Amino acid sequence: MRVKTKALIAIFMFVIVLSACSNKNEVVISGKPWTEQYILPYILGGVIEENTDYDVKYEEGLGEVAILTPALDNGEIDLYVEYTGTGLKDVLEKETEPGESPDSVYDRVKKGYDEEFDVKWLEPLGFENAYTLTYAPDSGYEAETISELAEISQKEDMVFGAPHPFYERVGEGYDDLVEAFPFDFSDTKSIDPNIMYDAVEKGDVDLVPGFTTDSRIEKFDLVTTEDDKDFFPMYDAVPIIRKEALEDMPELEDAINELAGQISEEDMLKMNARVDIDEEKPEDVANDFLVEKGLIEQ
Repeated sequence: MRVKTKALIAIFMFVIVLSACSNKNEVVISGKPWTEQYILPYILGGVIEENTDYDVKYEEGLGEVAILTPALDNGEIDLYVEYTGTGLKDVLEKETEPGESPDSVYDRVKKGYDEEFDVKWLEPLGFENAYTLTYAPDSGYEAETISELAEISQKEDMVFGAPHPFYERVGEGYDDLVEAFPFDFSDTKSIDPNIMYDAVEKGDVDLVPGFTTDSRIEKFDLVTTEDDKDFFPMYDAVPIIRKEALEDMPELEDAINELAGQISEEDMLKMNARVDIDEEKPEDVANDFLVEKGLIEQ
């Protein structure tokens, strides 16, 4: 019995070691719970599968930055696309200077993640997904800037709506917004990011923080405003990955960097529209984009 037990233990340990080794050939890609971030993981996965022998696993829509950052730090996921301004202000809690260049923001956030999380920021994808405060065309507002909207809020009832994480953001969230601009909202509401444009279009709220690459702004003919105080930092989209994953799978970096500068704001808008408006699947949209760009074979 003792010999059999030792044999069983040896087999069990061998299976564990074998499993651990096989995991080094699997990259886990995740994202946030909204359209663009459902598409981007499949774009990343497509170039990885095209250029390496690694397996790809998707953890779709895992959560916002407060969930993704510890998941990355703990090794639950390996890779996702983050935005430079979010990483700098929300995660590293560092301020940006008015008019600070995209390269400066990128360099600072890259250095900070390397030091604090052992995570590497790879090459930017080529587009920025910035914040813009947006309202319905029939609202009666005539505002081209955020400052003009703030002035209107002091004279008229204005209800502000935003996803819950926006109210918790540090440096670029709700508290900072009303400190930088003299808003006087009559009420605020927490809204799911997937329905906030419908909410402002229907008049459930008067103002929401939209994303410049979100096709629903055009779909609902919403009005966008200029950030005339440079309140929001740059939000360049960049793949970020655990350095341990790069050590285990050294071909990953070159494969992912095939996407450097390949996705324009117009490209991202079109892809988002195919999912949001045409109701196509994110993985199909991502595959078509990669084929059209010549990044993968059909």
